[in-house]
Formats: sequence, structure tokens, C-alpha cells
Amino acid sequence: MTGLEKIIKAIETEAQANADKIIAEAKEEANQILSLAKEEAKQGVANIAEKPASEIKAIINRAESGAKLIKRQMILDAKQEVINDIILKAKNKLTSLPDTEYFDIILQIVKKHAHPQAGIIMFSQADLDRLPKKYEKSLEEAIKGRANASLTISKESIAKLDGGFILVYGDIEENCSFDALINEAKDELQDKVNAFIFE
Repeated sequence: MTGLEKIIKAIETEAQANADKIIAEAKEEANQILSLAKEEAKQGVANIAEKPASEIKAIINRAESGAKLIKRQMILDAKQEVINDIILKAKNKLTSLPDTEYFDIILQIVKKHAHPQAGIIMFSQADLDRLPKKYEKSLEEAIKGRANASLTISKESIAKLDGGFILVYGDIEENCSFDALINEAKDELQDKVNAFIFE
């Protein structure tokens, strides 16, 4: 189980409880809107009693359809809020991991994103301050299977980010901050969280 999977597992219970509460509130509010729309439609029917029955039925059907659409949208919005909250909590858990676990996850990300050439890895000042001793050796080990790959930790150029790092290869910069990686995988993460909680 990877560090990210452990983090997501750790917030499952809390996320499920939040999801159930938000969805229940959205459904209740949507049901109230639906009831109100039906009541308004019935009152409207009384006002237009002289109109043909087919027209009255069409008015009622439109009101009910509109209310159901609002209900569906409210539930979707509530689900999206829960999903975004879980993703944010996962990112916050990553950034607040103990140093050993945090930098082990960094190594996993480096393995995936390192180029087969010499480059520079830039961390935030906070991460530089807690960087394990001999971490360049760990980086070498992580990318040793990739021909010509090497990384030097930049002590002068500091990345302004909240977790993760930036790889620099000449004029090319690869943003491997947690924010960038989450944004890149947002659709996939949303699908996984949605499948886990709501299906």
C-alpha cells in the first residue's frame, strides 16, 4: 500500500460520515423544493381551472421536472463538495507526514518523473530544512535504473510550493508539487473517490 493509499484509507471513515450528512441535507432541501413546486403547481392549477386538462397537466409536469432537475443538481453539487474535501484532506495529510514517510513518497514521485539526463531538484524552504541527511544518495538510488539520470538538490533556488518539488532540466521545468500532481490527476481521483463513497 503506497503512502497516498494509506492517507486516503485513513480519512475514509470521516469522509463517509461527511458525505452521508451532506447528501442527506441536500436531499432534504431538494425534497422541500420539490414539495413546494408541487404545491405551487396545484395553486396555479386552481387559478387556471378554465384551461384545458391537458394544458394543466403539462404545467404540473413542467413544474415537477424542474424541481427534480434542481434536486439532482443539488445532490451532484453536494457530492462534488465531499470529493473536493477528501482530495484536500489527502493533500494536507501528505504535507504533514513525518519526515521519513514524506521523503519516501517524494522518492516514489521522483522515480516516476525523472528524465534520463542530469537535472536539478528544487524543494520549498520548509522541505529543505527537514531534508534527511544524505538524501542525494537516496535520490541516486531511486533513479539508478534510468540511464544518464542524475539529480542535484538546489540550495540556492527555492521553490514556492506546499509539498512536492520541481525538476529542472535546462530550460524545462517539471512541476511535481502536490497541487500540480493532484490537478493533473483530478478527474481520476474524483472518479476513485466517487466510486468508493457513493457507489
